[in-house]
Amino acid sequence: MKLFILSGITLLLLNWPLGAQTISEWRMDHRTGVTSESGLLTSWPESGPELLWTNLELPKGFSSLSFGGNSMFLTGIDGKTDILVALDLHGNIKWKTAFGRSWTQSYPDSRGTPTVENDRVYVASGSGDLACVNASSGQIIWAYKASEIHKGTFGSWGIAESLILDGDQLYFTPGGPETTTIALDKNSGRLIWASESLNDNPGYVSPILVSHEGRKLLINVIASYVYAIDPSTGSIVWRFKHLDVNDKADAGAKSIKCVTPLYHDGKIYVTGGYDHGGIMLDLVDGGNNVKIAWIDEVLDVHHGGVVLLNGYLYGANWLNNGMGNWCCLEWETGKKMYEERWNCKGSIISAEGMLYIYDEKRGNVGLVRANPEKFDLVSTFRITEGSGPYWSHPSIHNGVLYLRHGNALMAYQIRK
Repeated sequence: MKLFILSGITLLLLNWPLGAQTISEWRMDHRTGVTSESGLLTSWPESGPELLWTNLELPKGFSSLSFGGNSMFLTGIDGKTDILVALDLHGNIKWKTAFGRSWTQSYPDSRGTPTVENDRVYVASGSGDLACVNASSGQIIWAYKASEIHKGTFGSWGIAESLILDGDQLYFTPGGPETTTIALDKNSGRLIWASESLNDNPGYVSPILVSHEGRKLLINVIASYVYAIDPSTGSIVWRFKHLDVNDKADAGAKSIKCVTPLYHDGKIYVTGGYDHGGIMLDLVDGGNNVKIAWIDEVLDVHHGGVVLLNGYLYGANWLNNGMGNWCCLEWETGKKMYEERWNCKGSIISAEGMLYIYDEKRGNVGLVRANPEKFDLVSTFRITEGSGPYWSHPSIHNGVLYLRHGNALMAYQIRK
């Protein structure tokens, strides 16, 4: 084992086994919130599905889970430090690694979900410190204080980005006057490129990679813009100022964006709560530009994400910070299919044509048929362990539903 320090990078060199490439990341398959898991229950008992185990000893955080080998990974906070935690599949802690400075102001609990590829885990802290960690041992392979090095700026809640991998490259969004997005070599932490600056704060958004007409684009949302980058060069291909689209948006919160964009068939959906509504953008000119396809004021998602199933968008809107309804829109037109009150707004994922929804206020969990004609609730139960807002997005892995609440993590058997 050798340790080097080079241009702000702390690098630990280890020997790595070769194997097939597998990635587990934020919002499951390709960041869509939809998983290909199958053979799952289509209804639950009145008390909920079978509880396999509970862990009440985690450092507090809002991240969801990612998986690799026989482990699962999440982040938490310990004082002013963000912690990466590895657990076995029975919920026992295998190791904890301090990897970066936390966000210490409003809502400081960690929020970035680890990205796992083979035997490496990639994380970003609330203050923009990046790290690559050995998934087996918890040793830091390299570390890079990205926001500090690139003079990055912050919104009121620091960094909430879950890192994305693309071949040998890793992308991060420091924002600020020097650059908007950077690419690092995932193996060494070496800087590959830094894009031009849009002179804007980062959002609380995790980017997506899309392929459009044979062209790869990295798409992200920051305080004022939706933008696309050519990941081979770092050049900004187009930018769209979402800030000016909806005059009804809350003036004090117009620059807050928390929802990962969603791409399908040449269209990009962006939403942000606070009466921003939603914007559907069409990629035009071979992906070199965008134009507005439609604007919606119903599905105004705060930070719980959206899913697309069979031509329809599902999610919860923002009525105020403590309330929201569950909605369905037609993808092509933005037509409202329904808007239904059920407890409170929250996060949403999907598997096998079913929606899994997690109320952020009281911890109610719902199983809903993805039916555009109505809010078709099948089963429900409530999480009672943990503390703080129920902001962690659910995860499904190998027939198990994972639900986090602050320091608590619960695993439920949902396979038939």
